[in-house]
Amino acid sequence: MEVYGLKSVVMKFGGSSISDDEKIKQVANLIAKYYNQGVLPVVVVSAIEGVTNSLEVMSEDAKKGQEKKFNKLIKKILQTHSNILRNVIRKKTVSAAIEAYITTTIEELMKVLTGIMFVGELTKKSKDYVLSFGEKLSAPIISGVLQDQGIHSTYLTGKEAGIITDSNYGEASPIMKLIKKQVKIKLLPLLKKRIVPVVTGYIGASKEGHVTTLGRGGSDYTATIIGAALGVDEIWIFTDVDGLMTFDPKLLSSAKLIPEISFQEATEMTIFGAKSMHPRALEPARENNIPVRIRNTFNPDNPGTLILDKQKVNSGDIVKAISLVKDVALVNISGSGMIGRPGTAAKVFSVVGKEDINILMISQSVSEASISFIIQQKKLQKAVEALTTELKSKGLIHDVTAESEVCVVAAVGVGMKSTPGVASRIFKAIAKKGINIRMIAQGSSEMNISFAVREDDGLEAVKAIHDEFKLNNK
Repeated sequence: MEVYGLKSVVMKFGGSSISDDEKIKQVANLIAKYYNQGVLPVVVVSAIEGVTNSLEVMSEDAKKGQEKKFNKLIKKILQTHSNILRNVIRKKTVSAAIEAYITTTIEELMKVLTGIMFVGELTKKSKDYVLSFGEKLSAPIISGVLQDQGIHSTYLTGKEAGIITDSNYGEASPIMKLIKKQVKIKLLPLLKKRIVPVVTGYIGASKEGHVTTLGRGGSDYTATIIGAALGVDEIWIFTDVDGLMTFDPKLLSSAKLIPEISFQEATEMTIFGAKSMHPRALEPARENNIPVRIRNTFNPDNPGTLILDKQKVNSGDIVKAISLVKDVALVNISGSGMIGRPGTAAKVFSVVGKEDINILMISQSVSEASISFIIQQKKLQKAVEALTTELKSKGLIHDVTAESEVCVVAAVGVGMKSTPGVASRIFKAIAKKGINIRMIAQGSSEMNISFAVREDDGLEAVKAIHDEFKLNNK
């Protein structure tokens, strides 16, 4: 999309980028810099760091009737935003208007929580409504700082910007056919007037107009949804790291930045724990062939990681990155009665699914005598109890065992598909460290090899693969 021949981008800023006065000023300066260079931005913002977590606590407090607790947190949130507002905006007319909006919004939040308290029930629908207030409070401040710098700007909720979703509260899915039409209607007139829209991330609305959320980390998703709807040149996801790394640099100092990566590889990384991107966020950009760039708010001269269609990626790396997923557990289902009986796996996963438990990884022996899978550790007891009650007690399976002290290591790379012997190199490197592998899974895409090891062995396994494929920055 071009308006008056200007390059168009969506710029998304996460909570860590706007957590205090100085960071918000830096974000505004960054937006102003590109705006003054002729870039036409749509800005998407998360809630200020920590606010969404506080709202989640407050919703539970309200459900339990703990009025004093949620009142205390409301006052804290109001004070946080009021203090930031006073410190970042000098023009009194701008600050007064935004302060009035924030006060009204906080009053609305109070009414919602009081209603939950009186009813004594917290539905997914009402929880989404509560959680939406973080972005509703941050977006006006960012817009106000831009106005303070002489840039025409306005703020919109996701609903006002045209983000229409289904009614799956807590993890809503965008209805792109409607969004593409509505976003253009809502945002293009602003962009043509050189007005910078600041849109709340994470928030959408059902076709009936009820507030929905896109899942935690959903501001990334909002950015790519809007970018796809407008057909922008690039989508920039600003965070507090330089981009996607070969591994978490906080755990492995030799990890290096990945300059370019394919959509397929980046998706695998986000699913297996890379914290820089919402797992579903890449779908709209990939489907519309719009490059996504992960950038560091605090190191803006670094170009970051560019995510492209795999045909355009310039890299000969076999393994591109490694992820380590902790706080998981391994469940083993076994029994001779499973052999040759159609539908056993479906029954196992149906039981687990009914308990709202997501399966992260699956492996089944060719003998059909056992099935192993990985789930979140906090759901382990619930899973074992459900499987024992529903299947073991009825003789459909013989045994259910579990291991709680495990983690998953995932090696990701498009180059793995065309390179023989990759799995052999990985497992040989692991064996040299004396590490025992508990479970292995590889998809037909051959882009990911995942395996489970003891939690204490996880980091050593990562280091072994990192060294084997020369991913170090030294």
